[in-house]
Amino acid sequence: MNDGRTIFSQLISFLPDRDFRRLVARYQGDARLRGLSCWEQFLAMAFAQLTYRESLRDIEACLRALGAKRYHLGFRRMVARSTLHPSDEDLSLGTPVLADANEAHDWRIFADFAQILIGIARPLYATDAMGVELDRSLYALDSTTIDLCLSLFPWAKFRKQKAAVKMHTLLDLHGNIPVFIHVSDGKMHDVNMLDRIEPEAGAFYVMDRAYIDFERLYQFTLGSAFFVTRSKSNILIERRTSHPVDKSTGVRSDQTVILTSFESASKYPEKLRRVTYCDVKNDKRLKFFTNNFELPALTIAPLYKCRWQVELFFENTT
Repeated sequence: MNDGRTIFSQLISFLPDRDFRRLVARYQGDARLRGLSCWEQFLAMAFAQLTYRESLRDIEACLRALGAKRYHLGFRRMVARSTLHPSDEDLSLGTPVLADANEAHDWRIFADFAQILIGIARPLYATDAMGVELDRSLYALDSTTIDLCLSLFPWAKFRKQKAAVKMHTLLDLHGNIPVFIHVSDGKMHDVNMLDRIEPEAGAFYVMDRAYIDFERLYQFTLGSAFFVTRSKSNILIERRTSHPVDKSTGVRSDQTVILTSFESASKYPEKLRRVTYCDVKNDKRLKFFTNNFELPALTIAPLYKCRWQVELFFENTT
């Protein structure tokens, strides 16, 4: 029911603003305040994201057009483009992520607040269906490259005439909620991100073959966590056991294997499970590695297929 407030104001009212103020006080975010407060900066970024603003000029023009309604959105002063960014350049980034206000405010305020919101959201979707029968936590790990203009972002040089950064994301597939995001240099290899993830005991992590590093994957096994990833053709293995499968389901083999390369075996001395699945629709033969020996072989392929949700997340956010 319309209670006289804007939709944006009604949405913002669901946020735990007391927790936000507590974080601002902890990091002294509004000390020696000269421009936007931390809360107003958060509102500007949230407004830009929810309304699909395409540039800093777009944000300024849209907020200016609201006139007196800005007060009811939570803004106490006009949000000028010079406040959002010290340059006169129009940076088409979707949200003012490189804004001057962000440079002045402690980033930990927003990072900690994001964790609070994630903690609120995750229980709400804990029982949502994921397209696969699994009563444990399921995460998808992947990255996307965000292209930037080299003349505007020389610090993000990626190639000779190209600038870029990478956004690495760990997505909770119960509700498709990101629980970890790290923005790195565009040249950073995906596998290095495994060093920043603390495995959750009993949880499943699905990732593509770019994350195959047996020394790092062994940390998941030691932490009682499970991984499912695509196999590479150059990995040397020895079959120890073949388990019966129903080939009419698409599963071609279910094997217990060990790594035979000295370097790989020394980094991952335990047994692995390799499941081969034939995707008739796309005419592909897929091979998966996992350290879980309990799930039915037919469940492994749908588990990996859930990884597509992180691709959809990138499409909707970048």
